[in-house]
Amino acid sequence: MLGISTRTAAIAVLCGGIAAAQTAADGIAAFRQGRYAESRRILEKLASPDATARTFLALSRAATGDCAAARPDLERQFASRNGGTLERLAGIALVQCDLAAHRTAAIWPILERLQQEFPADADVLYEAAKAHRQAWDDAVFQLHQKAPGSYRVNQMSGEIFEIEGHYAEAAAEYRKAIQKNPAALNLHFRLGRALLLASHEPATLTAARREFEAELALNPSDAAAEYEIGRILEAGQDAGAAAHFSRAVALDPNFAEALIALARTKSSAKQYGEAIGLLERAVKIEPESEAAHYALMMAYRNAGRSAEAQREKAIFDKLNRPPEGEFTEFLKKLGEKAPKQ
Repeated sequence: MLGISTRTAAIAVLCGGIAAAQTAADGIAAFRQGRYAESRRILEKLASPDATARTFLALSRAATGDCAAARPDLERQFASRNGGTLERLAGIALVQCDLAAHRTAAIWPILERLQQEFPADADVLYEAAKAHRQAWDDAVFQLHQKAPGSYRVNQMSGEIFEIEGHYAEAAAEYRKAIQKNPAALNLHFRLGRALLLASHEPATLTAARREFEAELALNPSDAAAEYEIGRILEAGQDAGAAAHFSRAVALDPNFAEALIALARTKSSAKQYGEAIGLLERAVKIEPESEAAHYALMMAYRNAGRSAEAQREKAIFDKLNRPPEGEFTEFLKKLGEKAPKQ
């Protein structure tokens, strides 16, 4: 029979084990509730943490900025390849640590594995977006630092202005780039497109057309430039648009927008058979294109092929139907007019 002192010691050991287990659970719970500093304090007090507790300790260290101490256990857990929550959390933490240290090159192998194993995970996709954004920012900074007088600086500035919707500023930057390197490809095209995005006034259309023609003079195989010239001529009801759309399709047989545009010219000329052939190609290339299905529906109808027209109408109606659910309900609550079903 155990003596009093032995029994007391045994109880103390048992209670200590229970307390340790509870403390580990509390540390993990604190981490999951976003109380990272508290989680770290709890888990660092454990005498002999198990593998799960060690991983959460590493995660809490990373979350409180101590990536150096966290890395060995994070890498060990991520290398386990068990496909579970801890591997996912460890991988995300490693990405966050490398992003904070601007160690962009180290991020891509980790992200590649995370996206393979957790392809629809919002947190993984968010970290991937942050990594690509940082890589972009770093590359732009290096371009401005190391080649400040290059035409590429102006081209990049123009593209950024274009994305932000500042088309006049974009056009100005593209013009500067052209002055620095008149033979560079794509600059005249970008300038022409910026002009079109800014205005469709007749003078602007003429100026944009000149830029697309200048692009073709440098690169006769530019299907997009041919297409844009065709659109400008089509807006002016110029019969020459068809020739440019035709050349665009010849240069790029998978250019769905050019196929649709060329089909429009065929339908206008009542050449419905040719229009249908072009549009059937377009919907195979871009099956989700509302414009292609609508144009094909009209071509079938004009050709007297009512059954095919009805089929295309059903597809178009399905594609054109606004999404149902929370956003529509949100609009209703705000008093906005929800899209018609």
